[in-house]
Amino acid sequence: QVQLVESGGGLVQPGGSLRLSCAASGFTFSTVVMSWYRQAPGKRRELVATISGGSYTNYIDSVKGRFTISRDNAKKSVYLHMNSLQPEDTAVYYCNTVTGRYDWGQGTQVTVSA
Repeated sequence: QVQLVESGGGLVQPGGSLRLSCAASGFTFSTVVMSWYRQAPGKRRELVATISGGSYTNYIDSVKGRFTISRDNAKKSVYLHMNSLQPEDTAVYYCNTVTGRYDWGQGTQVTVSA
């Protein structure tokens, strides 16, 4: 049974930082390209960052230079380090494969507000 469990969200002031974690189970994690997604209120879910099994990374333009995706294959976990957070980063953040193959977890809320 596949599970994706996100954590680490919270309320942060503009310019602040957060580190999100995603614990995966039920599939061969080390070979799967993983991604972080986010969904802001009233908007569609969007892919934010992607990391291959060999740690090649890719980001949407709006987060380049501010967010860093990483993974620990031994822990079957993927992380999103977010710096210089802005109000427009407010969203529920999810992890999944790059194709969104598995059922979505509950996500973790990130709120950026003064």
